[in-house]
Amino acid sequence: MTLPHEKQIFELEQTMGKLKEQNKNNSLWSQEELQKMESKLELLKKNVYSQLKPWDRVAICRHPLRPHAVDYIENIADEFVELCGDRTFQDDHAIICGLGMISSQKFMIIGQEKGKDTESRLFRNFGMPHPEGYRKALRCMNMAAKFNIPIVTLLDTPGAYPGLTAEERGQGWAIANNLWSMARLPAPIIVVLIGEGCSGGALGVGVGDTIGMLEHAYYSVISPEGCASILWKDAKKNAMAAAALKMQSEDLMEMGIIDAIIPEPRGGAHVDPKQAYAAVKSFICEQSELLCCIPKQRLIENRYQKFRKMGKFKTQ
Repeated sequence: MTLPHEKQIFELEQTMGKLKEQNKNNSLWSQEELQKMESKLELLKKNVYSQLKPWDRVAICRHPLRPHAVDYIENIADEFVELCGDRTFQDDHAIICGLGMISSQKFMIIGQEKGKDTESRLFRNFGMPHPEGYRKALRCMNMAAKFNIPIVTLLDTPGAYPGLTAEERGQGWAIANNLWSMARLPAPIIVVLIGEGCSGGALGVGVGDTIGMLEHAYYSVISPEGCASILWKDAKKNAMAAAALKMQSEDLMEMGIIDAIIPEPRGGAHVDPKQAYAAVKSFICEQSELLCCIPKQRLIENRYQKFRKMGKFKTQ
């Protein structure tokens, strides 16, 4: 799949591919000329990816080949044992919880999973958790705190499921209870935004001691389309909304919402997933080493102060 801002790059890559194929049988192009074209391609990529607009980065974040929580768990955890169910209603497949080993360190890993094809997306409810998903996550986090195991949460959701069934089972209460409980949890919590981080759906497992964000992920109170529909009554103004929301990593870093920007391969995590996995794994290991040295009461106080300082306002 070629994204709109990558059209020129794709066309030049295709042209170069054809020329190289022709050159195998008949050397019409010299090696020097081909190198010049490769340099031109490299310069084009550099220019395109250095001038990305907020909506372009949302498109990268939503690329169908972008790695999901399942991919990160499989590639950064040496072992993983999934834990299912909330002990109240049922298991929510939009949230994956389990114990894993990352670089010989035990972690409770909690990830929001969207699915990759039609069947898995339906199974995962497109990454939109129900209340039982948040209760399952909290059950596992409490277990981790009991056994002094650090927690990692991987955020990637368009939002909590907004349907009637979710509301009937207490969607708002489940998210609010998670926020309250995570703020007081006596265990290190490392949050990583790997894709979309929309609304309370993401924040419901997003209260942590340190928050890292992949370069092209986004974190917002609402999706650009939702924002455009409310403010301008026109979902097609999504690009304008994406710019106004200030939801990219650099904006959030400046405002103190996140603590670190995790670099992605040029073009997005889907271009070189192994590089993205290595960057996320490195971030988790570094932060775990720092947080595990902090006494529990100090950890909770630091977490409280971190979120207390968020947000700026002016008075007249």
